Parts: sequence; C-alpha cells; structure tokens
Amino acid sequence: MKICLLLLSLLGFNLYAAPSLEHRLLNPEGELVSLTQFKGQVVYLDFWASWCAPCRKSFPWMNSMQAKYGEQGLTVVAVNLDVERALADKFLQQVPANFQLRFDPEGNVARSFELLGMPSSYLFDRQGNLVGSHVGFFQRNTAAYEQELQRVLKE
Repeated sequence: MKICLLLLSLLGFNLYAAPSLEHRLLNPEGELVSLTQFKGQVVYLDFWASWCAPCRKSFPWMNSMQAKYGEQGLTVVAVNLDVERALADKFLQQVPANFQLRFDPEGNVARSFELLGMPSSYLFDRQGNLVGSHVGFFQRNTAAYEQELQRVLKE
C-alpha cells in the first residue's frame, strides 16, 4: 500500500482529500510551507488573482475580519493564483493585505479544490474541518459571511 501511495505521489497525483488544509504553498519569501500550520485556528482560505475584479472588494473586508476576529482565533489566508508574482505584487500595492498570503503559481492546490469561480473561499474550523464555502464576493452578503465566521469562532 505504501509503495502504491508513493508511486502515485511521484506521478503527481494529489493524495489529499480536498478541500483541506493538507496542502503546501509558497509563502511571501518563496518557501514551501504547509497550511496545517494554521490548525487550531479558524481559517478563512481565499483563492484570488490580480485580474479578479471582485477580489479588489473582498480584500478590504478580509482585512477588517482579520483585525476584528484575529484575537479570537481567526486566520485569513489568501492564496494567489497568478503565474507571474509581479502581477500579484502590483495588485497588493494597490489593495494591501493585512493577513496571511500564500502563492500557488502552478495552480496545483487550486485544481485540487476544483474552484468554480474567483474568488473562492473556504472556512475551516479549529480542527481543520471544512465547514463552509462560497464562490465570488458580494457586498450584499458580507453580513452573512461575518455571521458564519462568528458561528465557527464560537464553536
């Protein structure tokens, strides 16, 4: 069994059930790090790209949520999907991020999540279980998004 799993892994197959925190991504310094480092926190995982217009609206909201609920155990992690890091950096100069950033330039993690649109967001409880998700970002839904965060933070 272990040999089969190793062989599948070497062939590029994702062995993790997705969506999950069992993935490794590049941090801003270019180091490969695991999302499991955030277990014990409520994780709001958001996939974005520089060309995504709704992402420009979601970043200020995510900044606000991180500031408001960070001390209660919320960690916002935004995963950029741009192939060229310079595009992400330009976006971030215009729309700053006051939360964790990760980079998936080859889109491997994004593919394993089978994204249906941009941005796509996933909410994980303190045990790392997926407890919610949504596609897109809509200003009219921000109260509902926040209520979902509050509910999971209280668990």
